[in-house]
This record gives sequence, C-alpha cells and structure tokens, in this order.
Amino acid sequence: MNMPVLESSVYQLRLEPLSWEHFSDLAIACAEENLGEILYNSVPYLHNLKKYFSQTFEQQAQGERMAFAVIDLNSGQAIGTTSYHDIKAEIPSFEIGYTWYAKRYHRTYVNRVCKYLLLRHAFENLNAQVVGFRTDHLNLPSQKAIEAIGAKRDGIIRCHMLRKDGQTIRDSYIYSILESEWVDVKALLQSKLMQYSRNNYFEI
Repeated sequence: MNMPVLESSVYQLRLEPLSWEHFSDLAIACAEENLGEILYNSVPYLHNLKKYFSQTFEQQAQGERMAFAVIDLNSGQAIGTTSYHDIKAEIPSFEIGYTWYAKRYHRTYVNRVCKYLLLRHAFENLNAQVVGFRTDHLNLPSQKAIEAIGAKRDGIIRCHMLRKDGQTIRDSYIYSILESEWVDVKALLQSKLMQYSRNNYFEI
C-alpha cells in the first residue's frame, strides 16, 4: 500500500512517511519535559528511540503499519508521529495509533487536524469500513481526545498487553468509527476545527 502525504495548508501541518531523517527532531520531542517517561502514553523512552524506529520500519515492511511524521510547516520540524496499524486489507479496516506529539503541541489543534486527515483518507480514499483506536485504561487524556472526535467505545480488553516498561500490564479501551458514521464524525470534526479558524466556514 502506497504511503500518502496528507497536508493542511490552513493549519500548516503535513503528514509524510516517517524516515530516519526525522530522528533528530523526534528525539527532541521525545525528551521535552521527559514526555517519554510517562508509562501509559505512546512516547518511547528516549534511549529506545532507535529501536522504536527500526521496529516501525519492520512493521511497515510486513504491511502491518503506515507511519507518518507530523511536520509543522512553519518551522519545518517534525513535532510528532502517528500511524495506521493493524491493517486488514480484506475488510478494509485500520487502526490509528502510535500517536504522540511534542509537549508544547498538546491541547492545540494539532491532534484533531491529524485525526481529520487520517480519517478522511481512510474512509474516502482507502474505502475503510471501520477505523479503530485503542488506549491504556490509565490514559484519560487519550480517552477524552478519542471520544471528542466522535468515536464509540466498544469495550475493554483486560490484561491486553505489556506497557513499554516490559513489566506492567495494561487494560485497553477499544473505540471505533464505522464508514456509515463518517459523515456525522466528519461534520463534528469540521465544527471543532472551525473554532481555531478565523473564518466562519471550514477549510483544511
């Protein structure tokens, strides 16, 4: 599956295929306010970042993941990363995850713009029947962010996976958006993004 480049000229963000060229910028983002030390988020430990990149590229080679660097077009720097993963081409279905941004971009428009671009591409270009999300049961900010874009909580998988420390076990909340729900979710996201715009109409 070819990797797209997804861009918003209004919000000055671009999602481009992750590469080693983004390593230095993402190392800075990872270290910002010790973001990688929070156990329940998706940010890798800084000392494991090279391994994180290598594993990402291995998953991509196996067709399991499509990883993007999130680029702030104002600075030209990579400020985070996000992915399609657990791709099932026969349905087709995708999950969106492995998402993290530099601390200074938290609680801004960045996450919603990225989710909008990824969801639109999945439903309107890749013919997705469903797009899913999962998050640690302790990660309340992530749960709120997923619910704020209109995803439905399908349930919880108990003792689902190890956290990044390789020792503690997390439960995972599972969310999804169906193709039939995309029209309403799209309108909701557009309405929320308009709050950051100077115009009274939506543009991306």
